[in-house]
Amino acid sequence: MLSFRQVQNGSFLAPGLALIFDMDGVLIDSTATHTHAWDLYLDRLGIKEEGLMDRMLGKRNDEIVKALLGGELPEDEVFRHGAAKEQLYRELMDPVFEEHVVGGVTEFVRKAVEAGIPLGLATNAEPPNVEFVLRRTGLEGAFQAVVDGHQVANPKPHPEVYVEAARRLNVDPANCIIFEDSPGGMKAAQAAGARVVAVLTTVMEAPEAKLAIPDFLDERLMPWLTSQAPHNF
Repeated sequence: MLSFRQVQNGSFLAPGLALIFDMDGVLIDSTATHTHAWDLYLDRLGIKEEGLMDRMLGKRNDEIVKALLGGELPEDEVFRHGAAKEQLYRELMDPVFEEHVVGGVTEFVRKAVEAGIPLGLATNAEPPNVEFVLRRTGLEGAFQAVVDGHQVANPKPHPEVYVEAARRLNVDPANCIIFEDSPGGMKAAQAAGARVVAVLTTVMEAPEAKLAIPDFLDERLMPWLTSQAPHNF
């Protein structure tokens, strides 16, 4: 069980702070399944690719399609290939979804909702994948701000998705604690000026993060969160 220590008004986080979550690798440990889906999809097209995970990690779907299938594809073709691959991903993930939910994350988010903490979700993912993950985790409606890869001009590692999520929460990015798993996502969070907690589902270490945890059951997480204070501007 998670241990929540109240700091003020029933919350485990100081007033003035917000929590923002990436999705893939933070709510759901999905990198291996995304990679497998791309392998299968490319195989159907007669394409063999090496080092797929490194080429796709942390990127928006249109960028991945152009990198794997050619940057000169018409936009409707880019969308069609991307949508077909994501449908395949959801079909692969659906029967094993519960096995891939990051440890403790649903309880953590629900406790944060109960405590009235501002919560955001900021991801490069496609809207159907966001709907799929929130529905399957039972976290629909938990996040006051949900920003997906189609709502910003510049995907991660650009900070725009996190700056926009913070804006919608009416919290300065410097007072946001962002949970990320990929190097590009952490770069985006840092560029936004936020405090970064690394969730080590995708990489083994993240020395640039303020805290690195394997999942939301890590006993160091709550003491660290309760120690954080907002910047006053």
